[in-house]
Amino acid sequence: MELEDEKKGGEASGQTSDKEMGLSRKNSDSSLSPTEDDDEDEEKKPQLGPMIALKEQLEKDKDDESLRRWKEQLIGVVDLEDVGETPDPVVKILDLTVRSPNREDMVLTIPDDGLPNPKGPWFTIKEGSKYTLVFNFRVTNNIVSGLRYNNTVWKTGVKAVDSTKAMLGTFSPQAEPYQHVMPEEITPSGIFARGSYSARTKFIDDDNKCYLEINYTFDIRKNWQ
Repeated sequence: MELEDEKKGGEASGQTSDKEMGLSRKNSDSSLSPTEDDDEDEEKKPQLGPMIALKEQLEKDKDDESLRRWKEQLIGVVDLEDVGETPDPVVKILDLTVRSPNREDMVLTIPDDGLPNPKGPWFTIKEGSKYTLVFNFRVTNNIVSGLRYNNTVWKTGVKAVDSTKAMLGTFSPQAEPYQHVMPEEITPSGIFARGSYSARTKFIDDDNKCYLEINYTFDIRKNWQ
């Protein structure tokens, strides 16, 4: 959902290229061919051994003080109440917040069915506005490795105007939610930038396990709604 101002040349000629309508982000890997990138990532992924339940790892050698401290240095102090018997991590994305200076935060709760406001735009943002995306999520049961955010945006009549991948990190189970703040961005402005956009957001890990996939629409308007 990362957006940048379109070039004035497109307005003068009455035509815009995908690049001019492009939505981009600094400090992230972007591509207009997300499927090809996913295939390349899959080919480069090393073959790892079977996962072991975190509880089993924590209880192994629990009487060895030096090993216990070493494990805490690697994964932190883990609350056993948030650890299960199975090896699979559980990640729940709690909400997405859109922050803009001098505006009240737009806190968007993630619906269980993955269909935010199917009858209209999930949110509206003013053209040329600075904004920051904030994710709140909770990790339980086991460590999630290489959690990342993938986002693809389309505009009516355009195949794809932005595809972004951002690494969030590796997280241990804990009772309190984690929060990840993305770099500040600016929405595009101008007559060609205004309108409705469609987006698909996914949260996946190093094993390509998807914890959330949502499809939604949002609007860029001349003024805040």
